[in-house]
Amino acid sequence: MNENAPATPPRPLRLSTVILPHRRWHEGARETWLRAEELGFHTAYTYDHLSWRVPFRDGPWFGAVPTLTAAATATERIRLGTLVTSPNFRHPVTLAKELLTLDDISGGRITLGIGAGGTGFDASALAHSGQEPWTPRERADRFAEFVPLLDRLLTEDTVSYDGTFYSAGGDVGAQNIPGCVQRPRLPFAVAATGPRGLKLAARHGQAWVTTGDPKLYETGTPEESIQAIRGQVAKLASACEAIGRDADEPDKVLLTGFTPDRTRPLASVDAFVDFAGRHRELGFTELVLHWPIPDTAFAADQKTFEAIATEALSQLD
Repeated sequence: MNENAPATPPRPLRLSTVILPHRRWHEGARETWLRAEELGFHTAYTYDHLSWRVPFRDGPWFGAVPTLTAAATATERIRLGTLVTSPNFRHPVTLAKELLTLDDISGGRITLGIGAGGTGFDASALAHSGQEPWTPRERADRFAEFVPLLDRLLTEDTVSYDGTFYSAGGDVGAQNIPGCVQRPRLPFAVAATGPRGLKLAARHGQAWVTTGDPKLYETGTPEESIQAIRGQVAKLASACEAIGRDADEPDKVLLTGFTPDRTRPLASVDAFVDFAGRHRELGFTELVLHWPIPDTAFAADQKTFEAIATEALSQLD
């Protein structure tokens, strides 16, 4: 594929947020999810980890599925989801049951962000003493089996499966009746940058998620980041074309906060409009902003953040 080919006209851009699950529900968390809906965000996501990096590692951190269940009962319109779930501590059979229940409670407002997972606490919390975390190849192997099985579990009433890493149903089959409110199932947003993950995104994803190129996080430039992300988009397109899928069909989601210019987009509405416009030209259809958390890497002025949520998209038209 020619990376320098003229781009197709950009699709409308959606703005979403991710709310980290570090606050008690009745001590500010509930109000944050309600405010996200009031501000008009398309989706409010949360991380699906057992704990996360400093400064959150040694403080409160709540489960994604119960948090989303509470958010589903508190809100009415905003979509909800994980960004992202991984096989590190999940099994497709139990996850499928939780997801179809969430989809039912929310009235069909759930999106599953899903990725191969990484190192850290999630990768070792369920391990035996002395057991090494999975290597990148082992995580990719599990992910390649996890996603298609989860797809089946959420679209078929009864599934029997016996794979290398996962099994489902035994002799009677794993049942997931009545299935999702969203048909044929709730959407997958597949986080991937490598060739195997991009193939899964092309085949199973209603959306694809990236954070950019992690190698550029510390020392890269914004222009280098744009070029790297352009390359990722091109590789996704090639993966789609290889299976006969329109490369423009999957939504393209950028989880912001991990590119070299990570703090600039939230400095002002104008700065965000510039950032959003450059990424929309690459084909992105959704940008996800971290809800501001003081004294962390996600610190930002709350008033500016809310002005971006309510004013920025209209300036891209």
